[in-house]
Amino acid sequence: MISRIDRCFLWLFASAAFMVSIASTHALNAQDNWTRFRGSNGTGVSDLKGVPTQFDADDFAWNIELPGSGHGSAIVWEDQLFVTSATETGAQDGGEQRLLFCLNPTNGKEIWSLKLGFNTSHKHVKNSFASSTPCTDGKLLFVAFADDQKLILDAYTLDGERKWRRILGAFTSQHGFGVSPTLYQDLVILPKDMMGSSSVMAFDKQTGDTVWTIPRKVRKTSYATPMILERPGKPDQLITVSGASGVTGHDPLTGEELWTTAEFPKRTVASPILAAGNIIATDGGGGKGFDLWAISPDGTGDVTSTHIKYKRTKELPYVPTPLYVNNLLFLWSDKGIVSCVDPVTSKNLWTERVSKTDVSASPICIDGKLYCPDEDGNVSVIAAAKEFKLLGTSSLGDPTHATPSVAGERVFFRTFNRLICLEAKP
Repeated sequence: MISRIDRCFLWLFASAAFMVSIASTHALNAQDNWTRFRGSNGTGVSDLKGVPTQFDADDFAWNIELPGSGHGSAIVWEDQLFVTSATETGAQDGGEQRLLFCLNPTNGKEIWSLKLGFNTSHKHVKNSFASSTPCTDGKLLFVAFADDQKLILDAYTLDGERKWRRILGAFTSQHGFGVSPTLYQDLVILPKDMMGSSSVMAFDKQTGDTVWTIPRKVRKTSYATPMILERPGKPDQLITVSGASGVTGHDPLTGEELWTTAEFPKRTVASPILAAGNIIATDGGGGKGFDLWAISPDGTGDVTSTHIKYKRTKELPYVPTPLYVNNLLFLWSDKGIVSCVDPVTSKNLWTERVSKTDVSASPICIDGKLYCPDEDGNVSVIAAAKEFKLLGTSSLGDPTHATPSVAGERVFFRTFNRLICLEAKP
């Protein structure tokens, strides 16, 4: 016969087991795939809770060295993480070697890897030969690399088998390659804005066949990754940005131009975003932003004089992409100065210096907090709020130009030579 004490113990044991089961189920269901540059549609926003705002090396779940170096972000689909790198040793024909890794996001262990031979080509001192971020739909993985002789777009199964390859001609630029592919329905879309015949191209993601091509004006290489504008009750738009072509809305299925602005005065690197109903796009040069335009995407034809709601010329990012969260627009500049802006009126709410070192990564928001590393690998965390509050600064121990990624219960930092995993705490 079971005593009252024994029955109480069994009840407590069962209750504890049930709670562990619930926690485990939550952890499994909390998987949030990070499928492209800056996550879902490039917004850079995650609701993951429990990520430390201050941390050191002992807090990392794992910290691995990757061969070569790279500035592209990691992407994650369920139990597979994908990241690129490039090295100058051991490549075919004495050229660069591009690397593609599939890792286990839980422990950083390699699942498979591929090596691709490319030629040595010119790049900016702040660029790498692996600055483009892959994208995935959970069935296929799409990766872009380039040298002066060729731009390639590859499609792989998640087991690492190449399904198709498109060689898209030479890629001539001042600073090398860096734009990332984008997915829309059955299409994979890739801009080719360079010093020469330029275009935006869409391919059938299953076969690699060209579906449409948009010729582009030529001036300087653009590095802005497109976004898809999705709004209830309105047709989707593909938003592209380049210096020569300005900001443009397209029908993503056909490439048809719906509206466009005049050209941007400078080069475009940061990607466009949506903030309070307006498209936000920036240009710049020489390590600083010069222009920000807020554009209503409801016009037709040339909307330069009718749909640009406001312009801003101070404390702007050039390389980092702006971020919109909590009905606020955050501009994290290349010089480590952050501005919080009313996205409707352009009124400046606050401007503060956060880093003494230049910044090439883009900020992301995790549970209402902005995380952004500077080029020395110091991650600053600030509140995404109308009042400035620095919540912490932590070192990754390695320089970085890459934007962090968030998936499952983890944040991934891609530094020059390493990939670091920081887990959320219960």
